[in-house]
Amino acid sequence: MPAKDNHPAIRFFREDACGSGDLGNLLPMKFLLFSLPLAVFVSPLMAASFHVRTISYELDGVPFESTVTWQKGQRGPLPGVLMVPNWMGPTEASLKKAQKVAAMGYVVMMVDMYGTRIRPETSAEASAAAGKVRSDRPLMRARAQVALDQFRTVQDLPLRKNDVAAIGFCFGGGTVLELARAGAQLDAVISFHGDLLSPTLVYDASKVKARVLVLHGADDPYVPQDHVAEFIEAMQGTGVDWQLVQFSGTVHSFTDPQANTPGQAQYHQRSADRAFAYMKQLLKEIWD
Repeated sequence: MPAKDNHPAIRFFREDACGSGDLGNLLPMKFLLFSLPLAVFVSPLMAASFHVRTISYELDGVPFESTVTWQKGQRGPLPGVLMVPNWMGPTEASLKKAQKVAAMGYVVMMVDMYGTRIRPETSAEASAAAGKVRSDRPLMRARAQVALDQFRTVQDLPLRKNDVAAIGFCFGGGTVLELARAGAQLDAVISFHGDLLSPTLVYDASKVKARVLVLHGADDPYVPQDHVAEFIEAMQGTGVDWQLVQFSGTVHSFTDPQANTPGQAQYHQRSADRAFAYMKQLLKEIWD
């Protein structure tokens, strides 16, 4: 049976085995948390090594399920990492990536940006889902912010609630940069092969409070060098602590082992390993 906590609207499963900024008046928000079975896409190996918890909440009538994971045996409280996956949304592959980060000593929340009613199964479906969110930046910011808020307020997580960073991949990389531009209270924002531009890029660049690390494929055809130049120009002179690292011979989706479209979106192990090393170095600098 689920155990109650001190909040009358919240119930969470106490299972160790896997079962599965300030936005001003951008959007009216209504939140509701409720208990649901834990996600079912976790492999037995993951179940043996990691705690997994589904966090269910609602924003403006849309139900969401984000997933929190941390490695068994780690002593908390631990720093937290909000992770926005690529345009396919919450998948087993994304959970594996979240647990790769969790194994570094963090509590990781894999964010649902689409709501439980949208789970893309094809690239066309993912493009439509991501395009809807990209075209409405207040919506993107609100969904990312509510996930961050829930991450910090969920009880019984081994989380250092004042030590939280956000990372994202492709669509998720652009999302966490947009969250930073909303002035979210984060220690760091790290984008892996993410979108760099925004309709309010120049105006909002100075609102960033987090340290920013952009990890980018130098030959990415979807985020070309003119986008890189616009991003750099917007960030210069802001006072933000930011870095942009480009990897030679590397295109889009270079951290995704399933990406295999030469010259467009393709896994690159050397660049992926170096990118994660850059991320790890920054987070250790901040929190150790």
